[in-house]
Amino acid sequence: MKKRLLIIVFVFTLIFSPILSTPQAYGTSVHTMSEEEFDNAVEFMGRVAKFVQENYLYPLSYEEILLSLYQGMFNHLDPYSVYYTPEEYAQFTTEMSGEFSGVGIQIVRENNQIMVVTPLPHSPAEKAGILPRDIIRYVDQVDITGYTTEEAANLIRGPVGSRVTLGIERSGQLIYFNVTRDIIVVSSVYSEVLNEDIGYLRITQFNENTAQLLAREMYPLMDEEIQKLIIDLRNNPGGSLSEVIQILNIFVPEGPLAYVIRNDGSETVYTSSLSVQNYEIVVLVNEGSASASEIFAGAIQDRKAGTVVGTQTYGKGVVQTLYPLIDGSAIKLTTAEYITANRNSVQGIGITPDIIVENNRSRGRDVDTSLIPTFAKNRKPDIGYVGLDVLAAEMILEILGYPVEEPDGVFDQTLKDQITQFQRDQGTYPYGVLDFTTQDALSRALDNYLVDTETDFQLEKALELLN
Repeated sequence: MKKRLLIIVFVFTLIFSPILSTPQAYGTSVHTMSEEEFDNAVEFMGRVAKFVQENYLYPLSYEEILLSLYQGMFNHLDPYSVYYTPEEYAQFTTEMSGEFSGVGIQIVRENNQIMVVTPLPHSPAEKAGILPRDIIRYVDQVDITGYTTEEAANLIRGPVGSRVTLGIERSGQLIYFNVTRDIIVVSSVYSEVLNEDIGYLRITQFNENTAQLLAREMYPLMDEEIQKLIIDLRNNPGGSLSEVIQILNIFVPEGPLAYVIRNDGSETVYTSSLSVQNYEIVVLVNEGSASASEIFAGAIQDRKAGTVVGTQTYGKGVVQTLYPLIDGSAIKLTTAEYITANRNSVQGIGITPDIIVENNRSRGRDVDTSLIPTFAKNRKPDIGYVGLDVLAAEMILEILGYPVEEPDGVFDQTLKDQITQFQRDQGTYPYGVLDFTTQDALSRALDNYLVDTETDFQLEKALELLN
């Protein structure tokens, strides 16, 4: 036994000595690895991977090792560079085709967490109240901290009609959303005429056919001889650089639109060839406007082709290139940074609107919420319970219009009936227990009641400017 142990130790030393004997392993050298040294190190890593596969206690396939190596490399890059397995790439191309099953959110991995860039318009996620910059902590009680975007997306996706519970961290609080999956159809351009003489264009994403769709939506506006436009890019997560440049050529006069800078320092300038500007323009943006949307807003702003209204944009100023691989997988790699026409950086900063307008404002309701206790969330009251959590539920339900009796902190049958109805209205399991999910839902419903989410103040400002 002792001899066998010595052999194993000797073999282990032989395998790992090339690493242990190099000063780089200790961080004591500033030596830059040559291409030949890199090739040797990669070949050596293959031998290490085989050793691990043969000696690891638990079953481990070569496919799992390769996937972990890919993911380890890409996790070291920026949040927007991604490795897609063949299955994930097939799903990605399906989504880019404009129709897929899910909840309808754009996500990114940031600081080891999964963050919402934006919910898609009219999607189950948007209807549930999920917002840009929400952090997804749990998917059906699975902690997804450290997951890649693809791993998280695979958990969130599912058959049409099935439900998924998302644990969202927002402003330091954990909120649970029960969302029913549906077919997500991405139609990237919508149009209508407002106030008889103002065209409204909503661009939800810059897909590969967005310029074509925009041209189609513009024809009715041209027939109406519309010369004033509101271009709504709120919650638009971006997309194709070439598409946004094509569209800017319709609205911004001749001159620079944006600059793209690559890792070797080379620079490409994108320009407009439009001789005469034909429209008076207001562009709407918010914290969910990212990437190509920021290129658009930045060009409008820097070239003084219109007015940008809303709130600070997301701040994604880098460009990704998609490279399909011969085995059916693919990589999406950050290959360049863009700056605006006036050479302003966007990455991590965003676009500051010319006129800042917040959309959610207090209704000024005559409601005193100062006496409502805070949910302690240390128990799940049912009939017979007495306490501040019960009192808080009664007071909130009364404000929301549910016919509870005079709030007294006692959990009776009437309160159970109204909690059951509230749970049914929220789409959660209606069993009348004041569980933690219901406590969170009551707090959220009260916040929504006190804030005007129906009036679109940003759109009203745009109409005011054009009138």
